[in-house]
Amino acid sequence: MSTDTLPPAGDWIRGISVRQPWATAIVAGAKPIENRPQPWSWRGWLLLHAGLQTDRRALRLPLVARAIRGRDLPTGAVIGVARLVGCHQDPNDAPLCGPWSEPDRWHLELADVQELALPIPARGQLGRWKPSDHLVAQVLQQLPGLRP
Repeated sequence: MSTDTLPPAGDWIRGISVRQPWATAIVAGAKPIENRPQPWSWRGWLLLHAGLQTDRRALRLPLVARAIRGRDLPTGAVIGVARLVGCHQDPNDAPLCGPWSEPDRWHLELADVQELALPIPARGQLGRWKPSDHLVAQVLQQLPGLRP
């Protein structure tokens, strides 16, 4: 399937904005869970957008520091893609499903993470958002094998 025959971006891919350093921990392959206040029913590819804000307190957490060591922390840019494969919430009495999970949050399960060689400046939004066809085309220049 050529890029010209892909369905419109809004049909097969979404965007998610994540503050730094969490976004870089995801594209580094260390953080397979993204915590959100509400469940997501949608499954498929996500553009990983590093938001404009940085969570400065997170920079001092050993788990985060190990994941991002030696990496840049770009903001306001798409820095990778991942496939959203599931969403769950741990039962109140159960231990958390992993070291990146937060209690009382919905855990977006991410797989097939691919980092972009060059961040693509872009505007994100809160929650899940539909990227423009132009933005998806820019991502596909770096990841030509990405398909629905």
